[in-house]
Amino acid sequence: MKRFAGLFIVALLAGATTLGAYKLFFEPRGGSYAGDSNDSLPVFATSHTPAFTSGSGIDEADFTMAAENTVNAVVHVKNVTLSRGGGSLLEFLYGYEERGRPQVGTGSGVIISPDGHIVTNNHVIARANQLTVTLNNNRTYEAAVIGTDPNTDIALIKIDPDRPLPYLAFGDSDNVRIGEWVLAVGNPFNLTSTVTAGIVSAKARDLGRNQSFIQTDAAVNPGNSGGALVNTNGDLIGINTAITSQTGSYIGYSFAVPSNIARKIVEDLLEYGDVQKGVIGIESPNLNTRYAVENGIDEIDGVYVEGVEEDSGAERAGLQHGDIIRKVDDIRVRKLADLVGYISTKRPGDQVQVTLEREGEQQVLPVEIRERQTAVVPRMGVKVKNLSEKDRERYGTDIGVKIIGVPETYRRYGLEGKIILAVDDEEIRDIEDARNLFAKISRYGNTSITLLDENGEKERIIFQ
Repeated sequence: MKRFAGLFIVALLAGATTLGAYKLFFEPRGGSYAGDSNDSLPVFATSHTPAFTSGSGIDEADFTMAAENTVNAVVHVKNVTLSRGGGSLLEFLYGYEERGRPQVGTGSGVIISPDGHIVTNNHVIARANQLTVTLNNNRTYEAAVIGTDPNTDIALIKIDPDRPLPYLAFGDSDNVRIGEWVLAVGNPFNLTSTVTAGIVSAKARDLGRNQSFIQTDAAVNPGNSGGALVNTNGDLIGINTAITSQTGSYIGYSFAVPSNIARKIVEDLLEYGDVQKGVIGIESPNLNTRYAVENGIDEIDGVYVEGVEEDSGAERAGLQHGDIIRKVDDIRVRKLADLVGYISTKRPGDQVQVTLEREGEQQVLPVEIRERQTAVVPRMGVKVKNLSEKDRERYGTDIGVKIIGVPETYRRYGLEGKIILAVDDEEIRDIEDARNLFAKISRYGNTSITLLDENGEKERIIFQ
């Protein structure tokens, strides 16, 4: 009997426990539901997907293989320059030349071929009297400059190793996605092969010079310039080049030249000796200006065509004022930096398929990339263009550049539409001559500029 009573009590307690657990954890609470008559309270749909899925967290990312494949291909670059003295009394009186004092700058570089070609930043090797490269195994070599491109801040140098070197192949930076993990590998503070991790924060970031950078939050410090930006597969997707900081040290933003642009620069320097630059020949307004706001083009998802340059690939293809470029080949274009970045990977003579919107309809036009035909000359700020065949026939000249834009300061002189033949009697053949000659104009003294109008009459103006 006592045994039966004990079992009964145990069963009773178990039942009470089960009932209490149901009431506490499983029974629906009172409240407002979708079928209730009270419609004033909102109903929210809730996702029951786990907060941390496999592969999404930092603990799931493995950087070890990418780091191991990268560190031996990243080098330390030392630049020694000789700075002249500020002009001593002996130099002034007797022509005595003070001996230059050596100044040392450092940076990083990436080996891109087993025979010792190295890509780095132009500012790392600029004005170098001596360049040395130290590998990750501490072996040091003298380096020679193959070529540079200050506009993209890319330089190619070469060492002569006694054995094949580990190197990185260029990846496809067009496939980089915002939010993916990346590694920055370089030599900050003269440390060998330092690896930092971060994510891609933005693509086609324009820092004010119509350039196109990959922005990351991987820590980049002085000395990282010219180092490698790689993805978790170890693909070289960028060359680290800049940080945004008031102190000169890393504060959360860093920028890299996309690998597709760097690869094109390197190939041009090796094949042609200089950089083959091309444009499609459109003008697009800055979208954060009052003009853009007043004309309703400040929020356009694409590149607004404000103007088309004469004798350009865009003009020949039929692009017009008001067109909105949405895509170039298979690359989505949302802003001018997207377009500039992609065109920077092409050469004059290449053709791209431009997808645009015109009056609500989509069109695809083949556009040839041509050499830049226009330039803004230094000092005066006048915009000029190379002569077309029509210009040569109209003005009766085979030399000179045509003025197509004049800043407010000089508009009263009636310069637009005239041909600049010479500066201080030095002949101008094309926009490169114009840029070089106007850059030599001194701030002191007078400069004579020879012009030609459409009636064939020459005139000279004195620029002070």
